[in-house]
Amino acid sequence: MPLSRAQLAPGPEAMETVAPAVDLVLGASACCLACVFTNPLEVVKTRLQLQGELQARGTYPRHYRGFVASVVAVARADGLCGLQKGLAAGLLYQGLMNGVRFYCYSLACQAGLAQQPGGTVVAGAVAGALGAFVGSPAYLVKTQLQAQTVAAMAVGHQHPHQNVLDALGTIWRQRGLAGLWQGVGGAVPRVMVGSAAQLATFASAKAWVQEQQWLPEDSWLVALAGGMISSVAVVTVMTPFDVVSTRLYNQPVDGAGRGRLYGGLADCLVKIWRQEGPLALYKGLGPTYLRLGPHTILSMLFWDELRKLAGGPSTRAARRRPSP
Repeated sequence: MPLSRAQLAPGPEAMETVAPAVDLVLGASACCLACVFTNPLEVVKTRLQLQGELQARGTYPRHYRGFVASVVAVARADGLCGLQKGLAAGLLYQGLMNGVRFYCYSLACQAGLAQQPGGTVVAGAVAGALGAFVGSPAYLVKTQLQAQTVAAMAVGHQHPHQNVLDALGTIWRQRGLAGLWQGVGGAVPRVMVGSAAQLATFASAKAWVQEQQWLPEDSWLVALAGGMISSVAVVTVMTPFDVVSTRLYNQPVDGAGRGRLYGGLADCLVKIWRQEGPLALYKGLGPTYLRLGPHTILSMLFWDELRKLAGGPSTRAARRRPSP
């Protein structure tokens, strides 16, 4: 029985049409393209998540209020180029993290894990954890660069890095190799839950949209609709971990490399809850969605379209090959 078009749609079943190494390149490229558009939102999100760190609401000046006002505040303080602070580090992170993530997810799908109950969630979580670990030094530098601003508008600890290479060199000289993985304990669960939600819901949502036959079967709008649904799940489960991750990456450290504010993921969660209130775990929720939503949609859309181009010959060949 020949494979149908639905079976060949991007998702767990279609991973066989593109080699894992190709998925590595396509996934990294797609997410880097998305990063160029969404990096200004990442800058705003970082500032909002660091604002009022370990202070009760109403006891600190609020330099950043909502998305639009925060964009204006960043532009006034740092210029329009300030909205692209940390872009080089962001591109490095997206390339490393998502290259590994898509590669490992593709391997898992080829091994048949995605066809098992809950397999897409497990595969997405494991792939995300590995990607987060590999990309952690780049995310560390990105966070610290994006927090930098003039003293009057500063939130969180200010690290005096000049650029990506200067930051990596400074951290290496002061704390060695281990220092480059500061905050990885918050990054791994952050990307695990986000990746599991994204990869699992995108495949399912896209298949559901195709089943409804609202849109042309080969249209990029099918991937766009799947990405829009996926982004809601990603933002919902990922934001608390995102806040914690930002705090762990940006905190100052002592001579031994230990954080001066937080001892780790659990300690950070508890301190934020107790000193800032539970809603603080959703600080910057609006900008977080505005950033994660478009990034999820664009990255999954780019990935899906690139996979179609790369997997075209294999897809046609698979259609002619009888199923076992």
